[in-house]
This record gives sequence, structure tokens and C-alpha cells, in this order.
Amino acid sequence: MSVSLNTRRILLADDDKDDNILFQAILDELPLSTHLTIVFNGEQLMNLLNDTKEKLPDILFLDLNMPRKNGYTCLLEIKRSEKLKLLCVVIYSTSYEYEVVSLLYKNGAQYYIRKPGSYKQLKKLIYQALTLSAQVDFPQPSMEEFVLS
Repeated sequence: MSVSLNTRRILLADDDKDDNILFQAILDELPLSTHLTIVFNGEQLMNLLNDTKEKLPDILFLDLNMPRKNGYTCLLEIKRSEKLKLLCVVIYSTSYEYEVVSLLYKNGAQYYIRKPGSYKQLKKLIYQALTLSAQVDFPQPSMEEFVLS
């Protein structure tokens, strides 16, 4: 499948198949051209990122609780890698603990989305993350703006 220059290349790392179907459905409704790639565990994610000869995705939505290698470990590996450190990483999780969120911020995640119970709210947050991350050379926001809600 060819991807046009204006198409946002999105990578989703999440082991929950229902969440993946929901994520794709939301992307299909957004006024953006997107190409979604899904991986189901952290090991698969890191293998894909490290082995790819193609351009990196524009944005990674990263679940924290995955088998084989969790999102925390993946984030650290991504941000310590010369090849991967500029990748925009949005944490995408059901849990929210201030200490954990603060640590993810310090470790270089771009944004944090706590998966809401509402489809409409989730759609809004995914669109917000995609819009904000599309800005050229967008720096990490302040801690107050890190959690999208």
C-alpha cells in the first residue's frame, strides 16, 4: 500500500484487539489522511522500529500494559536510541497515576491520553494529539499540557 506525502503514518502499540478496532474506526472518521500500523506487544514494536529501513511513523500511540515488553521499557529504549529519539510518543493507557505520568513526561513522552469511557471523547483526544503533533519541531509541552483531557 502506498502512502502519500500528506498521509499521517500512525503506529499503535496495544495488545487489546477491541481497542485497536475502535482506534481504526476513529481514524476513519477523522478529517485526516492516515495509515495505521498496529503491533500487539512491546517486543514486536521495538523490532519494527529498529529494523525498519523506511521513514519512521509520524506518531506512536503507546499502551503501557503490554506483554513481552511493557510501554515504559519501550519508551526508555526509544528515547535512548539515536535513530528513534525524535519519534513523537503519545502514551495511550487506561490507568492514571500522577507519579507514573510524571515519570513518563520526564522520560520524553510527548503526550498522555487516559482512555476515556466515551467514544466521542476518545475521538476528540486522538484528533487533538494528531493535530498537535503535526506541528513542525513541536517541543514537548509543559507538564500542565502533557495530559490531554
